[in-house]
Amino acid sequence: MSANYKNKVVVVTGGTEGIGRALVEQLLSQGAMVATCARDHDRLYALQSAFPSSPLHTMVADISNENDCRRFIETTLKYFGGIDVLINNAGISMWALMKDSSVDLVKKIMDVNFWGAVYCTKYALDSIISRKGTIVGVSSVAGYRGLPGRSGYAASKFAMQGWLESLKTELLHEDVHVMWVCPGFTVSKIRYNAITSEGKPHGVEPLNDDEMMSAADCATHILTAIEKKKRTLLLTFEGKRIVWLNRLFPKWADKMVQKFYLKNGELVK
Repeated sequence: MSANYKNKVVVVTGGTEGIGRALVEQLLSQGAMVATCARDHDRLYALQSAFPSSPLHTMVADISNENDCRRFIETTLKYFGGIDVLINNAGISMWALMKDSSVDLVKKIMDVNFWGAVYCTKYALDSIISRKGTIVGVSSVAGYRGLPGRSGYAASKFAMQGWLESLKTELLHEDVHVMWVCPGFTVSKIRYNAITSEGKPHGVEPLNDDEMMSAADCATHILTAIEKKKRTLLLTFEGKRIVWLNRLFPKWADKMVQKFYLKNGELVK
């Protein structure tokens, strides 16, 4: 068991399922004080019930809403007295070609994935600076390589990574650690809940769980990378392969990505 998180205050947005839930569970097991938020009250209640005697602060919040983010961070500061690590994990994806999508759909993705991270980070920043803490963005391979059917998702992750890199440079003299992590294909509900062109959850998991990294393994890698103060973390062989192919042979990468995600111009994955 790592001792690096004992008595540290760690904020994880979107902590009721997938990678976020795994992060919360592992952090609590390592002695951290954890705050998390989500839109679903029942899932938050279930999480709190699973850890009734643990230092866990939960709040119903929509991170696309600035006031919700402000209240969440302010209540965390009041509850625990400060913030050492902020993990901007909450996010949504999409399952729609741009020709079939509305501008509002892309905006919704940006509001959650990019602006949610900006809001939470901004309100937690003073405390993180004072504690020489860490800011993390859970990004994606889509933050390095645009993916068909996920144009808004890719845009949000590219934006997050550029913003975090700027922030990292700004905060070098403050000894604040800033990093972004790209999990690759991981077992979670993000593809199942991906928003279609009709604005509804896709409701289908197009990938086989056996072929993906578990959320628990992903969370372990993320927490280890934070301890080691890595700049970035790119996980899974497939994720690393597509990023490097895109850098070295972009035209070939275009064809590989098209073949994987599309068939006769229609999304299949």
